[in-house]
Amino acid sequence: MTPNHPSQAPATEIERLVAELDKAELYEQRLRQLIVDVKDQLAAGNHEKALSMLNGALNEIDSATDVVVPKK
Repeated sequence: MTPNHPSQAPATEIERLVAELDKAELYEQRLRQLIVDVKDQLAAGNHEKALSMLNGALNEIDSATDVVVPKK
């Protein structure tokens, strides 16, 4: 039977969800920092470096499907 109320969820499930939210928050912070860093590189005229940073981020995003879909 599926719990209908959060207080009915097993503690381990709540801990798993909290850990997942923590990971998602760290991921968001890393992406926000990347945006700041890329903007800095563009402002400094380092277009190639900015493009390289964005390509690296896209590669990481493509490789990190477990952020969206947990591994089974």
